[in-house]
Amino acid sequence: MDTLSYKTVSANRNTVQKEWLLIDAEGQILGRLASIVAKLLRGKYKRNFTPHVDCGDNIIIINAEKVKLSGKKLTDRQYFSHTGYPGGQQIKNPSYLLEKKPTALVEHAVKGMLPKNRLGRQLFRNFYVYTGPDHPHEAQKPKKITLNSIK
Repeated sequence: MDTLSYKTVSANRNTVQKEWLLIDAEGQILGRLASIVAKLLRGKYKRNFTPHVDCGDNIIIINAEKVKLSGKKLTDRQYFSHTGYPGGQQIKNPSYLLEKKPTALVEHAVKGMLPKNRLGRQLFRNFYVYTGPDHPHEAQKPKKITLNSIK
């Protein structure tokens, strides 16, 4: 006989309700923006959050070139990469990235806040960053949200 008055509901690929969300990055601080976007991509704010399932939403960020960094981070922070060849170490700062490829700065911040496994790579595919106010996802009818309304 089943005497439990409640059941644990675990989400799966068929029961997840995914939405399209649009976020304007103009004037937003990079770290705060990235942490909220990572939480939305993961789906941690949903009632049926399941840690091993892609429960999150699809996120579109526009105006990525207008993101702000506080303090001296624009000139003092360094991003390291290596080509794999001898002497192939590259060091770039955020001001250089904002000039050359401003979407990379936001993508790097968000990717660092996602899980480092197959699920994290799958979640990152639901993330789109664009410079300027235009994006090619009008057919999905994204819902515009403000970061100040999310806790």
